[in-house]
Amino acid sequence: MFSPQGPTLRELTVQALSSVEHGYDLLAPKFDHTPFRTPDTILDAVGRALEPLGPFAAGLDLCCGTGAGMEVLRELCRERVTGVDISAGMLTVGRQRLSAGTAGSAVAPACGVSPSAVPARGGGSPAVSWVRGDARALPFGSAFDLAVSFGAFGHFLADELPGLFAGVHSVLRPGGRFAFPIAAPPRIGSPWYWALLGFDSVMRVRNAVLRPPFVMYYREFRLADVRRELARAGFRTELHALPEFGRREDGSPRARMVVATRPGAPDLETATGRG
Repeated sequence: MFSPQGPTLRELTVQALSSVEHGYDLLAPKFDHTPFRTPDTILDAVGRALEPLGPFAAGLDLCCGTGAGMEVLRELCRERVTGVDISAGMLTVGRQRLSAGTAGSAVAPACGVSPSAVPARGGGSPAVSWVRGDARALPFGSAFDLAVSFGAFGHFLADELPGLFAGVHSVLRPGGRFAFPIAAPPRIGSPWYWALLGFDSVMRVRNAVLRPPFVMYYREFRLADVRRELARAGFRTELHALPEFGRREDGSPRARMVVATRPGAPDLETATGRG
């Protein structure tokens, strides 16, 4: 399904009947051959939009999966980048993908992990580490200048956002940024509107009758709610249009990058990788 290298319909069905963690462990070897991987067009657009906001020393990819966002961070961060995900299978695939060009890349368990323990590499490339952990209970101190996330927020219920955002706030240094893309909702009555509504409805029925739940909803992550919860977590939030995706008929951007900043002056030596 999707491509000759992608998962079969049976494999996707088995995944959907599993927990989120186990489902992604099963899908991991073929994940990059599905539409669920964030497209390079989005990754590149976010990377370009973030570049003027740097420099950054240490970056975190929240719910990193197989590491598409890690590649963005490697271009933006000078010292180290860390990916955290609940799926060991996704982390393994991500490490394998990046290891050919990243000497010293390592996978660490969630308990007792400090990304500052990962040595910086020479030659201008950041050190890379992979951590198995729950995004709702991040196992880090205030160690990062930049956190990103791509395509993961559908796996969190609305009442989990306050804790999720508070956790990201806690692992950023003063002046640190939390950035992620968000698309404008489809026009009511459009094919995408009905497709996403149908998908979410099927998942709600599945989760009402089967355990463990597989949380994956495409219509729950709304910009107004996101901005409110980011403010409650202590962030200052800005919106940056991603011009690569054009504008809707009303003139609003089809896609934006949300940039939430933890207040406070950054340590300039740390931010530039000289600390």
